[in-house]
Amino acid sequence: MSATPEAGAVPDVRTAPAVRRARVVVRGVVQGVGFRPFLYGLATDLRLAGHVTNTGDGVLAEVEGAADAVARFCARVAPDAPPLATVEAVEATDLPPTGDSGFTIVPSRTTGPVRTLVAPDTATCADCLAELADPADRRHGHPFITCTHCGPRFTIVTGLPYDREHTTMAGFPLCPACAREYHDPADRRFHAQPVCCPSCGPRLTLTGAPGGTPCGDPVDGARALLAAGAVLAVKGVGGYHLACDATNQDAVAGLRRRKARGDKPFALMAGDVTDVEHLVDVGPAERELLTGRVRPIVLLRRRAGVRPAPGAPVPAAAVAPGSPDLGVMLPYTPVHHLLFGGEGAPRLLVMTSGNLSGEPVVTDDAEALERLAGLADAWLTHDRPIHVPCDDSVVRVCDGEPLVLRRSRGYAPLPVILPVPVSPALAVGGDLKNVLCLGRGDRAWLSAHIGDMDDLATQRAFDRAERQLESVTGVRPELLVTDTHPAYRSGAWARRRARGRPVARVQHHHAHVAALMAEHGLPAGGRVIGVAFDGTGHGDDGAVWGGEFLLAGYDGFRRFAHLAYVPLPGGDAAVRRPYRMALAHLHAAGLAPGAGLPCVAACPPDELALLRRQLERGLNCVPTSSMGRLFDAVSSLAGVCHHAGYEAQAAVELEGAAVAAGGADADPRYAFRLAGTEPVTADPGPLLGAVADDVRAGVPAAVIAARFHLAVARLVRAVCAAARAATGLRTVALSGGVFANALLSSACARGLGADGFTVLRHHAVPPNDGGLALGQLVVAARAASRPPSG
Repeated sequence: MSATPEAGAVPDVRTAPAVRRARVVVRGVVQGVGFRPFLYGLATDLRLAGHVTNTGDGVLAEVEGAADAVARFCARVAPDAPPLATVEAVEATDLPPTGDSGFTIVPSRTTGPVRTLVAPDTATCADCLAELADPADRRHGHPFITCTHCGPRFTIVTGLPYDREHTTMAGFPLCPACAREYHDPADRRFHAQPVCCPSCGPRLTLTGAPGGTPCGDPVDGARALLAAGAVLAVKGVGGYHLACDATNQDAVAGLRRRKARGDKPFALMAGDVTDVEHLVDVGPAERELLTGRVRPIVLLRRRAGVRPAPGAPVPAAAVAPGSPDLGVMLPYTPVHHLLFGGEGAPRLLVMTSGNLSGEPVVTDDAEALERLAGLADAWLTHDRPIHVPCDDSVVRVCDGEPLVLRRSRGYAPLPVILPVPVSPALAVGGDLKNVLCLGRGDRAWLSAHIGDMDDLATQRAFDRAERQLESVTGVRPELLVTDTHPAYRSGAWARRRARGRPVARVQHHHAHVAALMAEHGLPAGGRVIGVAFDGTGHGDDGAVWGGEFLLAGYDGFRRFAHLAYVPLPGGDAAVRRPYRMALAHLHAAGLAPGAGLPCVAACPPDELALLRRQLERGLNCVPTSSMGRLFDAVSSLAGVCHHAGYEAQAAVELEGAAVAAGGADADPRYAFRLAGTEPVTADPGPLLGAVADDVRAGVPAAVIAARFHLAVARLVRAVCAAARAATGLRTVALSGGVFANALLSSACARGLGADGFTVLRHHAVPPNDGGLALGQLVVAARAASRPPSG
């Protein structure tokens, strides 16, 4: 029999637990990653009452119970978060207790500002793959298997908060079995918005021709077509791929012709890492990228002189001619895994974007049947719409660290945290490798890769990407930012859409350096020696810049040094025909283009005569200081590449030749002549003379290429040492598309490090024009956010 207090007695409050209620707001990547189910489980474990919901601001929970339990709840939110979540802030505010009992997930709130982050698409997890392969599981072989921890996110989101009705899964009602899982707190699919099964869809279809009828089991039929040498259009999470058997020379060469691909390398998809280990070097960092959650295309160095074991798959020569690397990815969707499973499955597939070269990736089904009709023999498609186009990301490893070259699927739309605040702004990037960037406060959101803006379809894709990014970030730009190039289509777009808003312009190479500074979190007032090497950028003096040494901060820059100007004969014609740049450089250096040089032999006689007159008279010859064009010139002069069928082909093949040399000693004849005061000019004349002499002497092109790379690295060391002596700056930032060259990047970093410099290189943001918009934003929007002086 329990004791009862006497009437009028006061209870001993020291033994009663204190009750606390708190409103907890969690911001970051917290929608579409199982965060509400996670908080439900955490609150239940701690015996807390209350509720949780999604809002435009993030995830909002109210929890009530013992004060120490509420404190533990708040403390565990960030460290115990689901694997796909990124928690940026947890804010707790005390409220009066209400006496709630039980904890519930309540419908999302759609009012208020949008400040949450959408998760990127994520590769199929191990648990889902186990179910996919299990004949006893009800999702065995289901092409759209997913759960809280994997699958599409960004590409299916149509609005926020992140609920099924705000995704392209809204048209697929949950069947009773999926609904039970969705509402079961103990299930892995509790409140997983893309959850589905064979009963509720989506459904895969194999179509043999436009307007044709579905043929048999889609996956079996697709495998048979691939084995027979067909080209298959495969609908993925962010767009269509064109696929064929990578070991079939005729199939690969046929796809290359149909796509007007030139010699640009194709990406490979392998069923497993073991299917490519005999072909390429796969270190720990590369393996982690290949098998992780993002699964980008990873550029892997080819292995030289290795004979594959009998039965090991070998890609056709047409896959990546002239490239020192193979771009490889592993399956990241259930459809991919199904294609590589079963009898007669391929081991290596070409998997390239579903488009004509230069056009954006196709996402719409009707458009795919029309635009890919001349490219594909059949279509493996499905009825789940793609709301956001998203190409495969491309990454390489340089000195053990990842270097993102195309930031798209798996990364977009995760923000870059800025070290300086910016006003709400939209930076539109450049015209090549276009990516736009929205920013506000301490965050910048880069879009997925859009493409080259010289195509009308790409410009329309830019429109859609801008609207989508505004919708998921809630940023309403008050400022637009462009490159200083007067003819860029991205700049024209910004001026048309300004509607009274100011339009700022940022110099191309300043933007490259500022992007790298922002990526590394350099604070306001920080300054660096910026080495910006690329192919083309509009200079302040009207010339084409690209071999620049800048003394730079967010607030401005000075040009400390640059490559000496040479004529760019015929503009784009010189880019497409590197032999023209070789002849232009020889002319600028006062070197006679003798008959024994490969670049002379590559130039048709009539064109050679016209080019000589053009160079002598300076007709249609804009001056350029571009390092990218110097790479082109040396590539042709050494006999490596005379015609560029894709961007930077001559430089890529020159790097490949240098890699094939297996190392070379530095040659003092390969030197730049430094002259003048700020800006110092670096004249490549002595170097070009040494290259020409070696070519005539029969020195192998690979040795010449290796010596040239070492000479450029020595130039960087020498100019940075002079800049340090003049300014005291000790941090060097290496940016621009030329630094996608791992051989050069590594040599520069190694030499600068030996000289006592702190060296910044890109990792998460591309060094090429795919990172340009970030630099534009942080330069112009930072200036706009600062209060006026005085």
